[in-house]
Amino acid sequence: MARGVARHLRALGFASVEEFVPARGLRVDVIGVGPKGEIWIVECKSSRADYQSDQKWQGYLEWCDRFFWAVDLEFPTELLPAETGLIIADAYDAELVRMPDEQKLAAARRKKLTHKLAMDAAWRLQRLRDPKPGRDGELLQPTLTD
Repeated sequence: MARGVARHLRALGFASVEEFVPARGLRVDVIGVGPKGEIWIVECKSSRADYQSDQKWQGYLEWCDRFFWAVDLEFPTELLPAETGLIIADAYDAELVRMPDEQKLAAARRKKLTHKLAMDAAWRLQRLRDPKPGRDGELLQPTLTD
């Protein structure tokens, strides 16, 4: 499902990263940066139980301009809060069904988050190209705190 969401975001001009950690204790399924610097977070849910067991999603709201759920056609969408966005997706593509209101990030948080996104994406790309560990035997990766 995340791949279908990422493909759809790319069609909208967004660059996205899957399994991104905006802050300690949080991990979003997909985060995208749009052509105007807007930041969207998309949480993928495969079932009612998956949604009902998610205790952290409200913590993601302070890390994006717009928040979306991505679900398949069988998902009971009436469970999802009406003020959040809705994307119907599968492994191949997605369709944006409901656009949430924009809640603009503060400029300082946007700058820090955009920097962390760029660093994480670059580290992932570098690991694909050169998977050997650093000098001390571990892959070195920067950590940023807010």
